[in-house]
Amino acid sequence: MSFSLDSCVPAPVCEDRKMKMNSLDSIVDIGKYLGDSSKADWVAQGEPVVFQNNVLLTMPKDSVGTLLSSTVYMWYGNVKARFKTSRGAGVITAFILFSDVKDEIDYEFVGTELGDAQTNYYFQGITNYENSENITLSDTFANFHDYEIRWTPDKIEWWVDGKLGRTLQKSDTWNATSKNFDFPQTPSRVQLSLWPGGKEGNAEGTVAWAGGPIDWDAPDIQKSGYYFATFSDVEIQCFNAKSGPGSNSGTSYWYKDAAGTNDTIVDGDKRHTIASLMATGEDMDKGKKEDKKKDSKDDDKDDKDSKDSKDKDKDDDDDDEPATIPGGSSGAPSNDHGDDSSDDSSSGSGSGSTPKGNPDGSTDDTEPADTTNCETNSFNQDCASSSSSSSSSSSSSDDGKGSNAGTRNGASALAIIIAGGALFWL
Repeated sequence: MSFSLDSCVPAPVCEDRKMKMNSLDSIVDIGKYLGDSSKADWVAQGEPVVFQNNVLLTMPKDSVGTLLSSTVYMWYGNVKARFKTSRGAGVITAFILFSDVKDEIDYEFVGTELGDAQTNYYFQGITNYENSENITLSDTFANFHDYEIRWTPDKIEWWVDGKLGRTLQKSDTWNATSKNFDFPQTPSRVQLSLWPGGKEGNAEGTVAWAGGPIDWDAPDIQKSGYYFATFSDVEIQCFNAKSGPGSNSGTSYWYKDAAGTNDTIVDGDKRHTIASLMATGEDMDKGKKEDKKKDSKDDDKDDKDSKDSKDKDKDDDDDDEPATIPGGSSGAPSNDHGDDSSDDSSSGSGSGSTPKGNPDGSTDDTEPADTTNCETNSFNQDCASSSSSSSSSSSSSDDGKGSNAGTRNGASALAIIIAGGALFWL
């Protein structure tokens, strides 16, 4: 795997978007997304479903939840989301901004603390839990609230229901040791997630912060088949600076230096779409499907030569995996409040089983996905043998059923592994 900057695929620039969360039509599974932000608003890992004109992020029993990542990046600006959180010990709902170099601005909600919205920020994934502050509000599971992040080069504001809850000045983040501001400053995706902070195997600190071990037989699981968070609307307003930092005049953002600060961002016109999940920034067309029309000479190629060629291509693929996948993510915030910020947290990443009911307790006749060849508690799944039974077509049906049958193909697993690894080039 290459860690050069040129291996990283450029990211789509910011676009103003108002997104009504009432169907799955603008949500694409990560295994099918190749970087064209004009074709979808969100990239999904896990099982989003539609119920009563809202999108639910679901977390079935023994799964790792659901994550939606915006297909466009914000380089400063405002983002607002209207939603209800989930609930219960070990259950975490999150609305964050997250960059490719692990700059992060958070709203996080612990399922046992329904009267608090936790706000936090990180610079390049550096752990500092003293950055956290709470905003008090009414029951976040029972009530919709409007949560907003207003982000400029000089400050961050967290707003709830039109009222300012917290302000962070960039000037207050100066790090005298490193001689820089520990302030989020790089293009970031909007991420909505539901993940099991209290899942068995998580760091002790994560479980304690999340309110304790998760109960996979809680009333919401018994009634609906999953924990759920309910999302109604999301709106992105770009900063629209005439020049960097914070501009969006080009088509893509990329880094010109490994420092990963806002003065290393280029707002330009590099291509941000790839031909396949095996492509890289150095070879955007790697893995491109050949034209179906082949002449007879190609059809009559020697079987041995064909086999040798395939073996060579496979070896090349293994040696030159992509450094990033558009929309790919480990799913976890860069800091999971554990004892070791580098542990393999799978928060907000996806579900390993099919939701079997609706929040109102009704059920449907959907057959559960065949997960015989899948690890249902992780995204590292190889469901290729059952991929034909998995549907990833969009649906606007209002029945609490998801667009993905709970399985994830090899490409999705690769996306998680590679996208996480790409962050180590710093």
